[in-house]
Parts: sequence; C-alpha cells; structure tokens
Amino acid sequence: MTITYKDEAGIAGMRVACRLASEVLDHLTPHIKPGITTREIDRLAAECMKAQGSISATLGYQPAGYPPYPASLCTSVNHVVCHGIPNDKPLKKGDIVNVDVTVIKDGWYGDTSRMFIVGEASIAAKRLCALTYEAMWHGIVQVKPGARLGDVGWAIQKFAESNGFSVVREFCGHGIGQVFHEEPQVLHYGKPGTGEELKPGMTFTIEPMINTGRREVRELGDGWTIVTKDHSLSAQWEHTVLVTPTGYEVLTLSAGSPPPPAFVKAEPALA
Repeated sequence: MTITYKDEAGIAGMRVACRLASEVLDHLTPHIKPGITTREIDRLAAECMKAQGSISATLGYQPAGYPPYPASLCTSVNHVVCHGIPNDKPLKKGDIVNVDVTVIKDGWYGDTSRMFIVGEASIAAKRLCALTYEAMWHGIVQVKPGARLGDVGWAIQKFAESNGFSVVREFCGHGIGQVFHEEPQVLHYGKPGTGEELKPGMTFTIEPMINTGRREVRELGDGWTIVTKDHSLSAQWEHTVLVTPTGYEVLTLSAGSPPPPAFVKAEPALA
C-alpha cells in the first residue's frame, strides 16, 4: 500500500482546497428548498467554483469501466446512496438530499458532503440524517497517530447498528491529496486494532453511507447512480481529515459547516 504523507506545503494546499469545497456547500445551502432542481444546484455550484478559481473534480471524471461523470457535483436524493446525477426533477417537501462536492485548487483536492432536508421531513428522515452525522464524527474522533483504520470503521459501524441502521459496504472513504482517490481505503465497518496504522501527514475522507433498511445496494443503468435495493432511505456525510502529531484536523470546515456533535468537544484528540 503506497500512502502519500503530506508535508507542510501539502497540508497548506489541502487546507485551502478543502475549505473551498465546504464553501461551495455554504453557498448552496440557502437555495436548497422545495422546487429547486438538482441540475440548478449543480449550476450554482459551478458558478461558485468559477468565482473561487477552483474546478470540479467530478465533471468528466472517468475511472476505468465508467462513463464520464456529467456534472460538477453529486446529488443523491432519498433512497439514492451515492453518485446521483443532477437532473430536472424538482425537489419536494420532505425529500432528503446529499450534496457531494470535490474541488481542485492549485493541484490539491478537497472533498466533502452534507445532507440537506428539503422543507419539513419525517421524523425518521431527520433521525437518519442526524445520526449519520454523528456516526461520521464517531469515526473522526478515533483518528490519531498509532490508531488503526479498523478503529474508525468499528466506531461508525457500532454506532449506526446500535441505532437500528445498516452500513453500506461497497463504498468507502479514501486517501486524497494531489489525486482524487489514493490509498488508503477507509472502510466504515471493521474490527478495532486492524487495518493500516495512522501516521501524521495522512489525509483521507470519512464518509459513511447509512441506510434505514438493509445495507444492500444496486447500480442504475446510467453507470453511476447507486440506490438501496429495498428502496429505504439512505444518508451520507463526508469530511476530509488530516492525521496530526497529536490527533486530527478536519480540513473541510468553513463558516457554514454544521457544528460537531456535543460529544466531540470532550475528546482529547482535539487538545
């Protein structure tokens, strides 16, 4: 496994790219309400990136075996797990939507996503979004030198499953830097004390996909969109994280980022 460890210059570049990615979501937040289409969300994001001097990492992105991705971000609505392609269908009251943004600035990648509740949603939908956010943070607070990736995955899995949810297995977090997806893979399930050891200078995403129903997923015919097999609701949150000498730094924070859950403030990793 070849992991790239970022030096001070690389960390500085990552901080900028990651903040800009989060600021795209800040820009979109007031617009995400009933009646807007996901294609319009995509257009607004592209405008914001242009103003920032960043570019979308997803537009035209084409891993082996995939068609080129056709949009500047991903919009995954309700039972869509990830990689939803923006379209002309208006969002309606009660929908939940994940907006996933990756930008490139000066060769560095910043990757983050948030859940948005459109208008007023059901108690079940709001609970899923809130607890998925907490699940991500349960993983983040495990990050420190000497910990292992299995610790991160187990913390997310234990929290999600204890609340009656399931964790998608087919998609995971990933290393990121001057490449969109690099080593290591960051699973959102696992066993404590297993997996790659965390060391200062590592940067990777933590982005659990949590379902109200079963964990099985399937791919739609467009070659990108992933949905729950049982049509149950799915939620996802994502931050890009740096391993520091004493713990972690969340790089994808901006003025409009939701605050961490209350339990995070007591974590020694933040000291």
